[in-house]
Amino acid sequence: MEHASESKLKRELGLLHATMLGIGGAISAGVFVMLGRAASMAGSAIIVVLLLCGLINLLTMFSFCELGAALPIAGGEYSYVKTAYGGITAFTTGWFEWISQMFFAALVSVGSAMIISYFIPVNIQVTAIITVIIFAVVNIRGVKETGTVGVILALMLLVILIAYIVGGLQHGFRVDAFQPLMPKGFFGVVGATAYIFVVYLGAEEIVVAQAEIKNPEKTIPRAILITAGVLIAVYCVIAYVTIGIVQPEALGELPAPLAFVAEKTMGPIGAILITFAGLLAALSSLNTAIMAQSRIAYAMSRDGYFPKALSKVHERWRTPYIAVILGSILTLAFVSTGSVDFAGYGSDFGFIVGFSLVNLSLMKLRKTQPKLKRPFKAPLYPLTPIMGIGSSLLLLAFIDVRVLTLGAEISILALLAYYVIMMGYSRIRIAFGGMNLGIGGLGMLLAYLIKSNLISLPGILAQWTNILFYSLILVSIVYILAGILNSTTKP
Repeated sequence: MEHASESKLKRELGLLHATMLGIGGAISAGVFVMLGRAASMAGSAIIVVLLLCGLINLLTMFSFCELGAALPIAGGEYSYVKTAYGGITAFTTGWFEWISQMFFAALVSVGSAMIISYFIPVNIQVTAIITVIIFAVVNIRGVKETGTVGVILALMLLVILIAYIVGGLQHGFRVDAFQPLMPKGFFGVVGATAYIFVVYLGAEEIVVAQAEIKNPEKTIPRAILITAGVLIAVYCVIAYVTIGIVQPEALGELPAPLAFVAEKTMGPIGAILITFAGLLAALSSLNTAIMAQSRIAYAMSRDGYFPKALSKVHERWRTPYIAVILGSILTLAFVSTGSVDFAGYGSDFGFIVGFSLVNLSLMKLRKTQPKLKRPFKAPLYPLTPIMGIGSSLLLLAFIDVRVLTLGAEISILALLAYYVIMMGYSRIRIAFGGMNLGIGGLGMLLAYLIKSNLISLPGILAQWTNILFYSLILVSIVYILAGILNSTTKP
């Protein structure tokens, strides 16, 4: 089952490219800095945490496999929900997926700039902006070039991580390092699971690009399952080695725990290598995030939810170049804040919600389209999608309350955008009304983030926080009123 417009995109990603797209998208800079805090939360049970994350991820990956093989069209999670439910549910899913990928791209671009600054004194924001522009150009040039870059980065990353594992096992490893196994108890394990689960989010990068994967009925499920298996193995062994070198409580105090361990086991060259691996991870994730966000915008444009221009494909390179450019510009706006926390909060919530919606879509399509060709079927149905939904909700229950607040704000913006787009007035009036409402809503959101200290203003601007807050509120009210007038006044 393939959408007529999908012929515009070239199917040229094989199993290796698709798998490395997933692995490269998952192993971001996050694991290089998040493992320490997660270990301090769970103790030696960090290995159990990463295994649990992998199993929870695998439950939903079975749904991705079935839907990806049956519906290999651009858009990933959005396209599945669109087929199953349509309407506002599909729009909201695509909106969250699109925004989450832009936040994630901002997160890893800033992270890569911070890693570069360890060796070269650079401006973090300027370096991050340049990095986003470079990978935007790579994505415009073509998916094959994008896939080749992803394969090279992911393979280099895996080689360095294997060297880290071998070096740790050979030098200073403590076999008695895992007693007691769960010093922080059950809630410590679940809390750490919710915190570090983001490091497994890579398979959705495969399905977002599924319209450009060759032989999708077989390649998509194989790539997803290989990615899930490799991530479980690599993460658990890394945690095993890391805890065997440094106690969990000490790891929580380190800004770069893997680099610290690598220096203890392999000397300064080890720290340099693992820091370089962190840079590779960040760049690989940025590459796949920019690709993913453009394909989501392309799919939503194709279905009439976004302007038609976003589904325009370049005549030579056969890529949705306008969608790439727009997503990259918005990513640069998020990068300009220079806040890793802001970008991280924006990406985390949407990914977890998406897992629940994918599982629900699988169950809905099993009932409404029983004759749909399914080259792969999720095992133990309906147990696996039900457990996938339950585990996703459990993770949301343990997530930072600030993430939930931000998710609610983004949900309001999604509903506002949907109803403005779907109203029956003239396109120009709707466009101006939607722009005004969107700017006003984003202004309110930015004011809230500044006032609640989710965004830290640099230098002298910190002294003007209250003035900036009230100015944003005033400007936002003006834009919202203008949007309401444009949207409600009869032509």
